[in-house]
Amino acid sequence: MAAVYTHGHHESVLRSHRWRTAENSAAYLLPHLKPHMKVLDVGSGPGTITADLAARVPDGHVTASEVTADALELARAEVAARGVANVGFDVADVHALDYPDDTFCVVHAHQVLQHVGDPVRALREMGRVTRPGGFVAARDSDYSAFTWWPRVPALDEWMALYQRLARGNGGEPDAGRRLLSWARAAGFEDVTATSSTWCFADPDDRAWWGGMWADRILSSAMAQQALATGAATEADLRRISDGWLEWAAAGDGWLSVLHGEILCRVPDTA
Repeated sequence: MAAVYTHGHHESVLRSHRWRTAENSAAYLLPHLKPHMKVLDVGSGPGTITADLAARVPDGHVTASEVTADALELARAEVAARGVANVGFDVADVHALDYPDDTFCVVHAHQVLQHVGDPVRALREMGRVTRPGGFVAARDSDYSAFTWWPRVPALDEWMALYQRLARGNGGEPDAGRRLLSWARAAGFEDVTATSSTWCFADPDDRAWWGGMWADRILSSAMAQQALATGAATEADLRRISDGWLEWAAAGDGWLSVLHGEILCRVPDTA
């Protein structure tokens, strides 16, 4: 079940993760939240979504979880900076959550299942700790479905490299399209499957997204792994980085990131 987190926690990675909000990354879940709910946020990352969820359940509680204490500190710092009081923190493995059955009203995971060794087992565990009538919610990107214009050849190289490294780490970069099938395999019957996108098309958005990836391909854990395994050379990574800057500078540049989403209702036994 072990898998390596492809992206790591370099500043260039956190730059994009800290941009995420409940509104732009969990809109499919928000209408189902109630003020009293107890929520588990699996793989909380830098905690921006976690803190947003906590604001949506002011009479409830959110638990942020990560696989290491160091990763969890990122969420702890964000929550402290916002002065949010109803958040707790646990180191936890989604494959074997250390909580009793029926603990949470909602278990949420954003961009997590694509990185775990056994997403079906992870979903079963998420369901186990969810109360009857509650929800398991997951959203994951689908890399092969990303599309952009203009067709910069270096970005095709980037896609092929990312797919190779992510799968070599035990992950599934095209997780978005598989979420419904994983949920069914995990035993969920009441599943609402949807999709949504991020789109980067205006000059500021292109500069931010393209600049972020131009840095990320040179400095993140992904870059280190590419070099260490021989999957790419420094010249390859520089060419890809330059390609991201070329795309960002294009006046007609456009990029869409597709995400699959599942909202699984746990049967109410009452």
